[in-house]
Amino acid sequence: MEAKVIQGLHLTTWISSDKTVPTMSSSMRLSNRFEKTKRVNMLKCDHFGTIKPAIEHRAARLKVPCTSQNFPASILESETLTSEEDLLLQKKSEEIEPCLSGRCIYLVGMMGSGKTTIGQILSEVLGYSFFDCDKLIEQAAGGTAVADIFKHRGESYFRDNETEVLHKLSSMRRLVISTGGGAVIRPINWKYMQKGVSIFIDVPLDALAKRLTAIGTASRPLLHHGSGDAYTQTFKRLCKLWEERSEAYSNAQVTVSLERIASKLGHEDVCSVNPTQIAIEALIRIEEYLKKE
Repeated sequence: MEAKVIQGLHLTTWISSDKTVPTMSSSMRLSNRFEKTKRVNMLKCDHFGTIKPAIEHRAARLKVPCTSQNFPASILESETLTSEEDLLLQKKSEEIEPCLSGRCIYLVGMMGSGKTTIGQILSEVLGYSFFDCDKLIEQAAGGTAVADIFKHRGESYFRDNETEVLHKLSSMRRLVISTGGGAVIRPINWKYMQKGVSIFIDVPLDALAKRLTAIGTASRPLLHHGSGDAYTQTFKRLCKLWEERSEAYSNAQVTVSLERIASKLGHEDVCSVNPTQIAIEALIRIEEYLKKE
């Protein structure tokens, strides 16, 4: 039996009727993660290349050519290759999941910070369901893209719907929720998010500007390019948004800093940090937060 997540917005996303998600066993979660490798694929950081995905799932003895979009050629002796990072991610999730007691996880951060990718990884290893607030709002608007909602209905209309989505989701359990970059600006939204555990994904603005410029900003209604270099315009706009939001981001109960992860791992560039490493750091920080409660 299923029930609508956001009845007031007539959304088409569903979860079980008791507002919880059945818990999967550890082996099921790990297997599920391998089968959905594409969901933890690389974060494009700039136009020169991509970040190494944490898991590669290939047929036995399949030779992989070396190109700009993958990694050095190799022959895999087994069907599924697990890395130490994947095993650490699984181990940490098994330790933390009972301590969460079903509380939802809310990811906040600037646009392009990887909230959706990280959220999908966390949901899989924890046995939670994943929801993207922007996608839910688009569904409620009959499939209208966020950029078009801003254009035709205005930002206030979008923010009202965003608040309603967070209100509905806050009454549920065992969810990982990716919020929009501006969700933090309304105090009422924090009232709902503080019912769970909120995590701020902190990415340097220059890295965000590189990534957003590389993938394009057409779908980002708050990144309006003026004349001149696209990267420069994007960076300037991100700096302005950061000035407006940085204090609000500090309300998050947990902060995951890509600069800190890069330093720990000996990377000179935050773009060398992969999604699995970010997810592991998120679980470590959640564990520290829960111990202090």
